[in-house]
Amino acid sequence: MYYRLKLADKVRVPPNRLGEELEKVILNVLEEQLEGSIDKDLGIFIAVTQVFEVGEGELVPGDGAVYYDVNFEALVLRLALQEIVEGIVVETTSFGAFVSLGPIDAMLHVSQISDEYINYDEKNGRLICQDSKRFIGVGDIIRARVVTLSLTEREPRESKIGLTMRQVGLGPLTWLADEIEKERGSVRGSA
Repeated sequence: MYYRLKLADKVRVPPNRLGEELEKVILNVLEEQLEGSIDKDLGIFIAVTQVFEVGEGELVPGDGAVYYDVNFEALVLRLALQEIVEGIVVETTSFGAFVSLGPIDAMLHVSQISDEYINYDEKNGRLICQDSKRFIGVGDIIRARVVTLSLTEREPRESKIGLTMRQVGLGPLTWLADEIEKERGSVRGSA
């Protein structure tokens, strides 16, 4: 889930940027430091959106920079185990699909797609259910549940998020729309 957080931090403004507008410089420094980073308690930083308050600057002997206490707002993605998320398939492989959740990709292993046996169509980049012939390909929007979550603060690219679609109400949105239509048809047919 996405959150807007009000945070406080100490920001180092380098000496070569001291002549510029202070709030813009601080916003730029925070963006460079935080956006795309991971904090296990706060989440994955998407954007620093606003600087609210800048305190008095402090000098540190031997460093030409000025340090400011700053209150600011940031947008973060905080994932939780068992959370239901929507994402877009960005790559398919013989072992599953990579799903973009916005700032980070998750893995949907073939064993977590369906109860059916899954075939990989390398030529068309699709994962195909053997019996129903339903498939997943690049560009499909899916709804899935987070089943594994291992975020790495130091190396965000090494973070691992595992998804499953093997439950009712989960899967590509096209599959879910088809199921809704079948339900409506069976209700009409029995009336």
